[in-house]
Amino acid sequence: MEYKDYYQELGVEKTAAPDEIKKAYRKLVRKYHPDVSKEVDADKRTKALNEAYGVLGDTEKRAAYDQIGRGQSAGQEFHPPPGWGAGVGPSGADDSDFFADLFAHVGGRRRAGAGFKMRGEDVHAAIVIDLADAYHGATRSISLRMPQVDGQGRIVTQDRKLDVNIPKGVTPGQQLRLSGQGQPGTGDAPAGDLYLEIQFQQDSRYRVEGRDIYQSVPVTPWEAALGAQIEISTPSGKVEVTVPKQSQTGRKLRLKGRGIPGHPAGDLYLLLDLVLPPADTAKARELYETMAREMAFNPRQKMGT
Repeated sequence: MEYKDYYQELGVEKTAAPDEIKKAYRKLVRKYHPDVSKEVDADKRTKALNEAYGVLGDTEKRAAYDQIGRGQSAGQEFHPPPGWGAGVGPSGADDSDFFADLFAHVGGRRRAGAGFKMRGEDVHAAIVIDLADAYHGATRSISLRMPQVDGQGRIVTQDRKLDVNIPKGVTPGQQLRLSGQGQPGTGDAPAGDLYLEIQFQQDSRYRVEGRDIYQSVPVTPWEAALGAQIEISTPSGKVEVTVPKQSQTGRKLRLKGRGIPGHPAGDLYLLLDLVLPPADTAKARELYETMAREMAFNPRQKMGT
């Protein structure tokens, strides 16, 4: 069946207040009333206007209509969610009767057993955390702007604040499910869930691949050439590592199990980065000149130069 856009029928926005909807309906129904209109489809148009206002003019029906109409456009192929049409409409009614009949019993007050319920829609959002939060766990406060139906039946956006527990061992792209924190349900149906996708704050010191962490570690030329024991700060705390002799920039040292916690935990890879002291003093320049004279070293030899 085709989706019926009642807002389009009345020429109002989906955020229109009840008074705006009533005003638009009265104006159009006067224009198309069969007794005064010369339009060839006046009867058909009047019936459509009455149907649209019958839903949008009622707070509860409008909320139910908005629930099933998210993401729909007029004329689009529409398939009602399971259970929405149960007990609605006369026996044998075809698809074209669905929208005309569906909302007649919303709330169950007009006919016993005809109550209508639908679980609220799930909400998806992102939460940005620090890498340290993945190692140790944390609690973070978030603010979400969520559509709600106010006391006058208008669709308004309200801020909601939630405290979210970040469990130890989360990884980028993982989703945290907060049960019942999504869109409110219709009738007595439960609310939907809130799904938060984990994203890590950008940090130039680290690169994250799954549970493995890559960290750049600056070393001096003599530490790289002669070998050394150095202390560095990692996401899991300070560690002492051995720089092997004759190391070059880009050499990778693996610290097993020092990545993001899990079963199994990831690894931490230290990427050595040689940093040259500046030749900004007479003594430093003298040392560099001595090295240039006494060390027969040509880094471009393999290039044939």
